[in-house]
Amino acid sequence: MVSATVSPPWTYTLQLPQDPRAPGVARATLRNVLRVHGMPELTETAELLASELVTNAYLYSSGPYSLRLRDAGRSRVRVSVWDTDPRIPAPFRWGGPQTPEELAERGRGLYLVTLYAESWGAYPMRGGLPGQGGKLLWAECAAKT
Repeated sequence: MVSATVSPPWTYTLQLPQDPRAPGVARATLRNVLRVHGMPELTETAELLASELVTNAYLYSSGPYSLRLRDAGRSRVRVSVWDTDPRIPAPFRWGGPQTPEELAERGRGLYLVTLYAESWGAYPMRGGLPGQGGKLLWAECAAKT
């Protein structure tokens, strides 16, 4: 008889304040989560995705924001960030990555997300209690096989 170990899907949510240290806390949390779930090969790409999404939330929203890490199956992880600003940024509105202007001072971070993620997207968040609107940006990465 063959025995199998089944790992249940997992999700972690980290609430972050409007603090310049928060993106570093988010990266450290992501590294630990991937390590304990045996996914160290995803760390470099997932850290880049999380760093850009969290930094965008810190820079462009005025309230708290959160990082969510979710097992997406088959050595995949979904990184998502919710913030209170309802505006979905340009790379996520375009429907595909477009190179930022050569001398543009902003817009390169989320462009990198669209290049390094296996898949990505955005959802406007409406309704609920006051202050629960905003948007959710997400990106997935997978282990190279």
